[in-house]
Amino acid sequence: MARFKAEIGQLLIIGFDGTEMSPRLRSLLTRMQPAGVILFARNIKSAPQTRHLLRDSQKCVSMRLFTCVDLEGGLVDRFRDVLGAAPSAAEVFVTANKKLFRRHGQIVGENCRALGFNVDFAPVVDLAFEASHKVLGSRAVSPDPRETIAYAREFLAGLRNAGVLGCGKHFPGLGEGTLDSHQKLPVIEKRLKKIWNEDLLPYRRLRAQMPMVMVAHAAYPQITKDRTPASISKVWITEILRKRIGFRNLIVSDDLEMGGVSSVASTGDAAVEHIRAGGDLLLVCHQEQHVWQAYEALVKAAERDATFAARVSNATRRVLAFKKKQARLLRSTASPSAATVEQLPRRLWEFGEQVRLEALDAIETERLLRARRLRI
Repeated sequence: MARFKAEIGQLLIIGFDGTEMSPRLRSLLTRMQPAGVILFARNIKSAPQTRHLLRDSQKCVSMRLFTCVDLEGGLVDRFRDVLGAAPSAAEVFVTANKKLFRRHGQIVGENCRALGFNVDFAPVVDLAFEASHKVLGSRAVSPDPRETIAYAREFLAGLRNAGVLGCGKHFPGLGEGTLDSHQKLPVIEKRLKKIWNEDLLPYRRLRAQMPMVMVAHAAYPQITKDRTPASISKVWITEILRKRIGFRNLIVSDDLEMGGVSSVASTGDAAVEHIRAGGDLLLVCHQEQHVWQAYEALVKAAERDATFAARVSNATRRVLAFKKKQARLLRSTASPSAATVEQLPRRLWEFGEQVRLEALDAIETERLLRARRLRI
């Protein structure tokens, strides 16, 4: 039982309330020994405070932590109140400038590093189809998978240059989804051949560049023959992502407290099924009771099911091997000087202005070309 508990901690990335270490949080981290922590705007009040919180979290855990954040720019920007607003992926994409695509990843990564993060759950590689526009908005860049790949490749390289690990999401694709998986389960009626050639192309082409892939809480009945979310589907995780696409890095669930999965399974059951399906890491981002439900369900399942216990050991080995391989990036860095931190909002603003101006130029150029084509 003790062995399972030690292994299972390394399958969890957890969120919590508060902006500083508390006795309750210290107890949680010390007892569970998670693979990582994820912070949200509710946890982030300043650069020094955030670094201090992450350092205190690391002191509770013997293995190097994944210190994670969702930072895409635009709609998903946890640093907005601390450093200012970062442009969205769609805004940067409009420039058609690959150097700016990479610079987007670089500046996001540098801001992450300055606050103490080593993992950014970005970029979004969902395709910007009309069906999902009200849900994804400026988070998705193009309905063309090749254009999406061009942006994501450069963004990932920029993150890496800044010393931050990225994550492609949301596998296998939310581009045809009309519901927000935070609240409900999107059901996407699309055949595998079309998904393979469209939504899955970014994962196929960038499988070596993506340190992690996040699996969506969405159902694809044409493939699974039921409404099982991809995040707990062996068909999607093992048969398609692992075997057919050949992805070799870490597979992480989207937050198991989201409505897209909680509508069909409890947090504990979803945690077990994600690992059973071939996943490596679980995100449980908000309530401590759900973190413990996931942990305890995994322990109980491993105790009574030898096959599942072997799956737990396999996933743990994969996580630990990945951490060893990425040890340089996961290592804590010295706190930036106050002067360096003070410069971050200015640099972010200057980048945003450059994006805005180049986007206007690109739009005007496209307008002139369209007018010329119409005259011809």
